[in-house]
Amino acid sequence: MKIVIAQLNLAVGDIAGNAAKIVVAVEEAKNAGADLIVTPELALSGYPPVDLLLREAFYEHCANALTDLAQKISGIIAVVGHPDFRNGKLYNAASVIQDGEIIAFHHKRVLNRAPFFNEYYYFDKGSEPCRFEVAGETFGILICADFWQAHAQEGNVLFDADVDHLLVLSASAYHIDKQVSRYQLTQQFINETGITVIHANLVGGQDELVFDGASFVMNRQGILTHQFSEFNEELGLVEIENREPVNGNIEPQLSTVASIYQALCVGVRDYIDKNSFPGVLIGLSGGIDSALTLAIAVDALGAERVQTVMLPTQYTSSFSLEDAATMAKTLGVKHNQSLIKPLFDHFLLTLKNDFQVSPDNNYVSTVPENLQARIRGTLLMALSNQTGYIVLTTGNKSEIAVGYCTLYGDMAGGFSVLKDISKTMVYQLCKYRNQIAEIIPQRIIEREPTAELRHNQTDQDSLPPYEVLDAVMEAYIENNLSSVEIIEKGFSEPDVHRVIHLIKINEYKRRQSPPGIRITQCDFGTTWRYPITNRFEE
Repeated sequence: MKIVIAQLNLAVGDIAGNAAKIVVAVEEAKNAGADLIVTPELALSGYPPVDLLLREAFYEHCANALTDLAQKISGIIAVVGHPDFRNGKLYNAASVIQDGEIIAFHHKRVLNRAPFFNEYYYFDKGSEPCRFEVAGETFGILICADFWQAHAQEGNVLFDADVDHLLVLSASAYHIDKQVSRYQLTQQFINETGITVIHANLVGGQDELVFDGASFVMNRQGILTHQFSEFNEELGLVEIENREPVNGNIEPQLSTVASIYQALCVGVRDYIDKNSFPGVLIGLSGGIDSALTLAIAVDALGAERVQTVMLPTQYTSSFSLEDAATMAKTLGVKHNQSLIKPLFDHFLLTLKNDFQVSPDNNYVSTVPENLQARIRGTLLMALSNQTGYIVLTTGNKSEIAVGYCTLYGDMAGGFSVLKDISKTMVYQLCKYRNQIAEIIPQRIIEREPTAELRHNQTDQDSLPPYEVLDAVMEAYIENNLSSVEIIEKGFSEPDVHRVIHLIKINEYKRRQSPPGIRITQCDFGTTWRYPITNRFEE
């Protein structure tokens, strides 16, 4: 028999569009001679629907769409993920459809506790296992956390242990090295059950989440037989003979840096396209963060949908002007430049005359620095209003963590591409992209990082070296280590306390930052949950 894994890019709330995409996949699977097609978790509604599930009209619309979809399916069995309201309860469900009828269904029994979609808030738990037959082969169904979060021993009672194959419908969001953990958990499960596992995973961007696809099959010996592409839609064909999957195509796994870059491109493309923005606007500084943001935007959207603006002051070096213009020309994007010094001088004069704030008399150094950033933010947002293009902010995770950014200045915009990317990873990504084709001027990569908001300024005037800052940040935020544990790893006590202090006092800034793409297991958008008003000290 033949099975098609429909690794689809679906949109939350586009129920009719998702149903139409499923119908197209079903027809293509039939043309390929498939007996069975499997879609990802909540394929009909899109994932994660979050508070849409609180609206009765939403899941009623899903129910009507499922009925209509079933009537269009014949000559093949389809397993479709969808919300299911039944007997006064709402379930995360998968229905098995054959010739216009739902012949079996599974209600998810282990619900997801992830901060970005706490299913316990929306769904009720299922109670019965699902078992069905196709061409003499028996199948069980689990939905995402049913498989990933249940212990292997518990998994045995979630379905009939006599099945030949287990279908896992997933909306498993990407983070660094996620596929490694998927392999490990699947092999552990197979070692204890001896059952073939067929994973169908969602692909595409949804707000701050990116789904990498990378659907795969492992046989009853725990050996990988099929590995489908990362970050692309695909209808993956799996052949079964004598109750075993026949070895098929195994796509090579992307390197960590390559997978991060692809995730960022998918996150940008789908956020812009699914929200119907015509294009993006980037404040280009001649620095490495805006250079990487520009590279990603062009790779994601094409040069014709990207515009850059350079807004120099008297502190902007000729190097920055030259490198920004060179990169914009290399990529073929529309590039504008406007000196903001007259506006900056007018602000300073107003502060001096009307508010008695003088640069020569107890002047706070951050005032003129932040003014420059806010003038730029105001102009970029005005251009955004004029063009309809959304502003992509360019700050990285290291800066956002410690507050090395300006509210309503460089934080002003609609989407933050590098929000979960450390400064050290920014350098790695730039070098990776230049290995494909050298589009980022080498001087941008080699220069000492600087905000250029005052004469002879560098980032390290205000911050520890980025390799130190990033290591402490990762230990504290992503690994949840205490300051004592971090110091024991060999970091200096002053650096550790300084970084953690800055992280704590800048929560109010991060809470006001635009959404951005999740790459790590603990990002500031979907996962990090600390109170702004917080007096706790370890």
